[in-house]
Amino acid sequence: MTVPCGMGVGLICHQKTESRMKILMVCLGNICRSPLAEGILKAKAAAYGLDWQVDSAGTSSWHVGELPDKRSIATARQHGIDITDQRARQLRPADLDTYDLILAMDRNNLRDILRLAQNERQRQKVRLVMEFVDPNQPSDVPDPYWDDDGFEQVYQMLEQAAEGIIAAYGAVPKT
Repeated sequence: MTVPCGMGVGLICHQKTESRMKILMVCLGNICRSPLAEGILKAKAAAYGLDWQVDSAGTSSWHVGELPDKRSIATARQHGIDITDQRARQLRPADLDTYDLILAMDRNNLRDILRLAQNERQRQKVRLVMEFVDPNQPSDVPDPYWDDDGFEQVYQMLEQAAEGIIAAYGAVPKT
């Protein structure tokens, strides 16, 4: 079921009411940003009692089958999240049908995902993850691969985005 999400003019959310919501986080290599985003959203969804399927992928095939970057693993672990069960994979055209919401980490990822879209229904599922923090001026999540100090900043940005995703779907905290 598609419903307005209140996150800006013309934007829609794909809210699944009868089945499990499926969300895909996408970055370039699927070893830094998107594994963190997957881990954070999985943890928050569980805390809110949401039965969501959250996964991640990369637009490139450079790291297929690899663990997340050791710095992403360490940053997630510092926040009580274990992402060592994840393995990098490349975004597939079928993902545009499988997932209800596909969230790009930056505009380059967004462009690459949209190139795979074959119809308007698929294009409507694709958004920048930071639209859930500032729908009017969403920022890109910077790639921390070349900056050891950038992983905590990325974590904080993605945590804010995850809170926005939860809020957009009207989740109520467990009591």
